[in-house]
Amino acid sequence: MSHFAVNWLAVVLATVASFAFGAAWYMALSKQWLAAIGKTKETMGNDYTPFIWSAALLFVMAYFIALLTPALLETTSVTNGLIVGAHMWLGFVITSMIINHRYEGAPWTRTLIDGGYLLGVLLIDGVVIGVFG
Repeated sequence: MSHFAVNWLAVVLATVASFAFGAAWYMALSKQWLAAIGKTKETMGNDYTPFIWSAALLFVMAYFIALLTPALLETTSVTNGLIVGAHMWLGFVITSMIINHRYEGAPWTRTLIDGGYLLGVLLIDGVVIGVFG
């Protein structure tokens, strides 16, 4: 299996969809998230670098869902994409986040907000990859 044998259109569409989901998620939970990270709108500044990093890394996440879904479950479908996305989140994402947040002393609110966002991202990736193969 070639590492580049993925549907690149699906990867790009999953990236765009998960980026849009992130915008809606954090706009809806902005007050709680800012409180959880100990900042205000005024102290956040106007640095757009995190948005560039987010787009690039959301692309990487979508790529790996596209790569791993058929490798792990033999076929690419919405159900299989959801299964792989959920397993990657539970096995690696939320576990790593909880470890880091407990050492940082971050409030559980932050873990729930950020962890919920990344679960949504991986599930959206799974759906989009599943629909477009």
